[in-house]
Formats: sequence, C-alpha cells, structure tokens
Amino acid sequence: MKYLLFLCLLLALLCAVTHCHHEDFCHKVNNTNLHDRTENLLTHNCDKQDSNYADFVFRFYKQAISKEADKNVFFSPMSISTAFAMLAVGAKSTTLSEIFEGLGFDSLSEARIHDIHESFHNVLAVLTCTDVNITFNIGNALFTAIGYEPQETFLQNTKQFYEADFFVSDFHKTETIKQINKYVEEKTKGKIPELISGLDPNTVLVLVNYIYFKAAWKNSFNPLRTYEDVFFVNANASVRVKMMQRDSKYDSYYDQDLSCEVVELPYQGTVRALLILPDDGKMKQVENALSKETVCKWDNNLETRRLNLQLPKISLSGSYDVRNLFKDMGITEVFSRNADLSGISGNRDLQVSEAIHKAVLEVDESGTEAAGATAILLNRIHSPSVTIKFNRPFFILISDKKTSTTLFMGKVVDPTKK
Repeated sequence: MKYLLFLCLLLALLCAVTHCHHEDFCHKVNNTNLHDRTENLLTHNCDKQDSNYADFVFRFYKQAISKEADKNVFFSPMSISTAFAMLAVGAKSTTLSEIFEGLGFDSLSEARIHDIHESFHNVLAVLTCTDVNITFNIGNALFTAIGYEPQETFLQNTKQFYEADFFVSDFHKTETIKQINKYVEEKTKGKIPELISGLDPNTVLVLVNYIYFKAAWKNSFNPLRTYEDVFFVNANASVRVKMMQRDSKYDSYYDQDLSCEVVELPYQGTVRALLILPDDGKMKQVENALSKETVCKWDNNLETRRLNLQLPKISLSGSYDVRNLFKDMGITEVFSRNADLSGISGNRDLQVSEAIHKAVLEVDESGTEAAGATAILLNRIHSPSVTIKFNRPFFILISDKKTSTTLFMGKVVDPTKK
C-alpha cells in the first residue's frame, strides 16, 4: 500500500504595517543582484513570448473559475508553486517533469532543475527581506511520522533551497494535529487557526507552505471619508459595502480593446496592487484575455492621472482542492499510485493524497493606527479628477516589482462574502 503525503498550502494576506526582523541576513540579500549568477526563472518577463512560470498564474486562475464562475476567487500562485517546487526536490522521472512543466518550466536538464530551485531560493529570500514597512513571511515545514525517515539528501536540499523546518511526530495521536494547527496559526498570525481536522492512517508526511503578507498603502485612505454605498454583484443582486475613497494621482489606463479600467495602487516598498474594473457586461471578455501579455500591455500603458478612487473594504477567503485543479491542468502522476517520489523516501512508496490551499484577504483604509493618522494629514485636492468607482466585480493582482513576480491574484464578486 502506498503511504500518503498531505500537502498544505496556506496564505494570510493583510494590509497593515510592521518591520523586518532579519537585519543581518536581509542586508546581505538586498545587496545581491538576482541576475548575478543565473537567470531568475520566476521573473515575469514581458520580452519572453514562450510559455513560462508567469503563465501559471493565469492558467490556475482559469481552472479555479471553471469550478465556480460567479464566486470570489483569491489565491497565491507563489505559495502553490513554492510548495510543489519543494515537493519536486524528491520527485523523479515523469512525476518530476509533470510538476515542473505544470508550473511553466521546460527543458528540464539537471542544470535547469538546479536553476529552478535556485530561483525560488533567491526570490523567496528577497521577498522575506523586503522593505521595512512590509512583512512578507513565507516558509515551509515537513512533519513526518515516527519511524518514517526521509532521505538525508531530500532534507538537506529542502533546507538549502526552501529553508524548511523539520518535525517528527506521532501521527496516531491527536496532539500531532494540534501541533500542526498551532504551527500554522502562529505563522499566519492567527488567520488560519485550524487547518487539519484529521489525518488518514496511512499518512506519513505532511508538507506545509505558509505565506503572511502585511503592508500599508503608500498613500492611505482617510477613514473619515469612508461611506456606505451599493456594490452590484450582478444585474439582479446588490449588497451594501463600506466604500473607501481618495483623491490623488494614480498610474492608470483605460483599455479600449477590452473595455476596462486599470489602476495601480502601490504599497509602501516594492509591492503593488493592480486593480482591473471591467465595464458593465465586459467581465467575461476581460477574464478570457487575462494573461502575461495582457498585464504587460497594461503596465506599458500606465499614465499618471488625477483620480477620485473609490474602493470597497474587502474581507474574503479562498479554499481550493489543488489536487483536482492540478489534475485538470495535466499534473496527475504525483497524486496516483504511479508517483515517483523516491527522492523523499528512497522507494516508490509515496503519493500525494491531498493538496489544500487556503487564502485570506483583508483590505482597509490603512491597516494600522499610525498610517491612518497620517492619512488625515493629507491635503484636500481641489483640482478636477476622474472618478473610478469599484462598485461591481473586479480583479486584483498583487505583485512585487523587485522580483517581477505575481504574489496573489483574485476576483472580487461580493466584498461582503467571507
């Protein structure tokens, strides 16, 4: 009988402000160029036309909406891809190639595989050591059953490239479930207090990936200007929301071809949110066009305009059965009895039984009392501005400019649905 591996992908995303706690390590990372030794294979490269890692974001999104077309969507492609890239450290043969090709990587020579892991290592290090006004904690952990010992090479490589924590536990005791849930709760600052309710008796390894992102808007919204308004979920339904508003200069673009407004909303540091508001009746048209090339087009056409930006406060979550979504994307063997994860155990006696991704998104005026107070000091703008009101379903893409990677993606259909 195959032993089982439980793969957990976790995300808590907030908008607030805090500080980095790895000064010495971060000083070294921030003075290292990602392109010093090898090409950064995770970078969103607008000049590269062939399929690559950046395409994975939109392929996963379209697979997710195929199951629930008219629901909120929110996930972290960085979390999902990091977990499976770490799993690939122990994969071989077709199982290995399926995982990496599913994530958008090709030409899988031994050197290429090493460069993929090195790219994840470098990007994750830079993200963890981002601006002092941002907290980006991303990490991994392996929980193994007593008596089931992973290969030393696997443990060394997951530590080297993915900084994975390692724990040995008795999976037959309920305390182990509590241990895993407590670990997750602490790493996500209480946002995911209970991930696992039980484990299959054959489970011998639980792999956890978590992300916690916390940042303040570069220019906060004034809470005193937030008001109650209507958000149109669809042609037949609406909800009441708290609508934030701010008059300021923003980089934005109206896409005539796709009939949508695009607004860049920067956080403090190098992270930005790209908000896409389709015109009435154009949601499907924009959704079908979402791709690396489309985002590149938007970025290349952003111009500074004075806007009266109106955006609802958001609190929503997403939960995904990655196993089923990946199977529809062609990643199947790792979930079957044919899985070759012998790089983990030394034998072909392991398969992934579950892969779960959970995400939480909270957006408000500032996220902190200090940043909120700063917002009140902003001068009122008297010059004319264009009003863009996000009072109907829209998309959100959150990316890091320093590493050129997409961190989170979502579609807000109903801001009141958690």
